Amino acid sequence: MPRIDTVGRATAAGPGGRGSTVRRYARRGVRMSVDAIEHLVGGLGTAILALAAVVMLVLVALACVVGIGLVMVPSAAKAVRLAANRERARLSRWDRDLPLPPPVPTGLRGVLHDPWVRREAAFVAAHGTVGFGLGVLGLSLPISAVQNLLFPMYYWVLPPEAGGPGFIDWRIDGLPDALLVGLIGVGWLAATVALGPTMAGLQALPGRRLLAPPRDVDTSLRIAELTATRAAALDAHAVELRRIERSLHDGAQNRLVAVTVLLGAARRAMVRDPARAAEILDRAHDSAELALAELRTVVRSILPPVLDDRGLAAALDGLAAGCGVPCTVQVDVAGRCAASVESTAYFVVAEALTNVARHSGAASAAVTVHRSGDRLHVSVVDDGRGGASDGSGSGIGGIRRRVEAHDGRFTLTSPPGGPTTLLVELPCGS
Repeated sequence: MPRIDTVGRATAAGPGGRGSTVRRYARRGVRMSVDAIEHLVGGLGTAILALAAVVMLVLVALACVVGIGLVMVPSAAKAVRLAANRERARLSRWDRDLPLPPPVPTGLRGVLHDPWVRREAAFVAAHGTVGFGLGVLGLSLPISAVQNLLFPMYYWVLPPEAGGPGFIDWRIDGLPDALLVGLIGVGWLAATVALGPTMAGLQALPGRRLLAPPRDVDTSLRIAELTATRAAALDAHAVELRRIERSLHDGAQNRLVAVTVLLGAARRAMVRDPARAAEILDRAHDSAELALAELRTVVRSILPPVLDDRGLAAALDGLAAGCGVPCTVQVDVAGRCAASVESTAYFVVAEALTNVARHSGAASAAVTVHRSGDRLHVSVVDDGRGGASDGSGSGIGGIRRRVEAHDGRFTLTSPPGGPTTLLVELPCGS
């Protein structure tokens, strides 16, 4: 069977298929390891905040023994909330959104009876200890690997009795000993690749379990979110219908009216002036062809035929070819997604590339699409001037509404000076 490679074109499986599969898995392993290190380092930062909150809780608890700590409980709860919200923000960028809780109660009784505060206190205790240890270990593994791997290049500048990096304290008498240290670095590197994703998942586990809303609160928030996205979907549908109606009314309908008028004039001129009638029929023929062209344009704006016939990769290649800015496309999607998912991804990229060409001043853009489990990830990156936002009138709000109506996630990062990164995540089934 054909497969879709990373540049979005169909290739036939052949003798080189096994080698490409190995390279693909190797790239995936490296990417997962780099992501795991990034998550572990980010988790180490929030773990330091959680550890500080734990220390504050312990001091307040000790002060409560003599009665003076009771007035400090709301302040300690706010410190716990600060650490918990930083972890919520980190996990929301990585995995699913974790909604922010309501403000911390001001009174002692309200703090003690608040389920959010109790769950957050348990979180900082777990994340400030276990999460901190995993973060330190996750950071030390790649550092040890680099130190040991590079040791044969600089061992000669150190005295032999100084030993090697880390726990290696035996005497280094020459290159063979230094190469042995480098071999240990290969082991550290293998441990980083093998254990990094698992440690990152364990570090994030307390946040996922304890910082999610209680079941009843989560259900109500989900109902509110679905209500809002349903309203947005209806609004987007109404806007799309008005656009189609306006395109038909201002374009094809006027052309067809002109054809009708010209045909009537030609019929009346047939007897009196046949030459004039022939000229009018030529004009009517031209108007009919223009009407057909405009109808085809409207149909393509609803669902491009290339998307239905050849799939998402070919459709995105067509968008990149017609973009006013040089654009590269990488698609790594095995098989086909649901038609609604492919249509949403197509129009997201189309609108994003239109914005790049019109507003960004970019010299290049890159579109990347890949599927991970039951999620389709779409990113559009350009090196323009940045500063894009929902309220800039560039259609970004429409992209957000279209994605949220599909129960997806939309993230836009566009600092002044660029670059601009648009990330979309769509559910596409397992």
